[in-house]
Amino acid sequence: MIRLDAMEILDSRGQPTLAVAARLEDGTQAWARVPSGASTGSKEALELRDGDPERFLGKGVERAVAHVLGPLQDAIAGLSPYRQEEIDRALREADGTPAKSRLGANAILGVSMAVARAAAKSRGVPLYRYWKPRGPYRLPVPLLNVINGGRHADNNLDLQEFMLVPHGFPTFRRALQAAAEIYQHLKNHLREKGLSTGVGDEGGFAPDLKSDEEALELLVAAIERAGYRPEKEVSLAIDAAASELGEKGRYRVQGEALESFGLVALYQRWSRLYPIVSLEDGLGEDDPSGWKALNQALGAQWQLVGDDLFVTQKELILWGQRENLANAVLIKPNQVGTLTETWEALEACEKAGWRAIISHRSGETEDTTIADLAVASGAGQIKTGAPARGERTAKYNRLLLIEKELGDEAVYAGPELFPR
Repeated sequence: MIRLDAMEILDSRGQPTLAVAARLEDGTQAWARVPSGASTGSKEALELRDGDPERFLGKGVERAVAHVLGPLQDAIAGLSPYRQEEIDRALREADGTPAKSRLGANAILGVSMAVARAAAKSRGVPLYRYWKPRGPYRLPVPLLNVINGGRHADNNLDLQEFMLVPHGFPTFRRALQAAAEIYQHLKNHLREKGLSTGVGDEGGFAPDLKSDEEALELLVAAIERAGYRPEKEVSLAIDAAASELGEKGRYRVQGEALESFGLVALYQRWSRLYPIVSLEDGLGEDDPSGWKALNQALGAQWQLVGDDLFVTQKELILWGQRENLANAVLIKPNQVGTLTETWEALEACEKAGWRAIISHRSGETEDTTIADLAVASGAGQIKTGAPARGERTAKYNRLLLIEKELGDEAVYAGPELFPR
């Protein structure tokens, strides 16, 4: 018998989100906390909100709480917590809609994660070992969003994220140290230039700059100021969030309205000037022809990551593989709604030889499930914000602890994924 509990809590933006507890017959109980996105794909599973303007400006999740305690509790009450696929199938059937729009993907994911966490705790093993009992284990390369723009900040940058990729190190701990040091050097450099060091949703700095390209220049300078070698040890990644840049069939970037080929040409120019290894959502989710052109132009050089394009859904990933649109996928459990479907998306990437990046959301909590997921899946990469703010550092600190627990069983994925 699984007994559920749920409550409304706050995420890192001060908006309501959901916490769910699963209590097993042996008395084991575990909580899970559900994140929330700001820049969302149109095909994501539905995050259910109350819509009551008298509470949290309509953003409350009391209906989702009620669905956990009612129909979702009924759906799994007699099931074994150790059979995740059966649990998740029962949750999906209780909702009965493709986008989980009746009961809410936030309610469903909360139950899915809470049951998994309780099952691992009951077995007396960490969550990553519950999913993968034996090694070897890969510690992921962190993609750290240290300059925020777009929907994640109140500044003039069009592109959403400018990230550090510390790949050229022997361990996760050493890579994270380098990133944290670069972050502090970046902060000092911004101060020297009279620029803001206020931060955006994901802990990255959010200054007004002359152009998006200046953000790349600042990151290269910060890497060098910290004593590291651009490209050899630390490279860059971008999340353009291009679906947010659309303007009558064009993309507005750096004061220009660019068609797809113009934006691809801009990326090609940057590829010659800056040590970029990864581009996420370089074109909009409704621009597959643009994605094809981008993949033809840069797919051999860069990791081209679909987020809004695939929204962690297996069928969309398979479509992207058939159409040769990208070579990597961002994996966000709340885009699809259950852990089982998240694993199916990961398996689709692995079978096709595509890369996968386990990802947070801009509205986060202290929950560390995705850190364990990154290790258990062997995805090799995780994106969970700047090395600042508790909801971001919780994931990094969890990975540090996992690396310490694993000892010689742990291999850092950086040198393998991004050899230089």
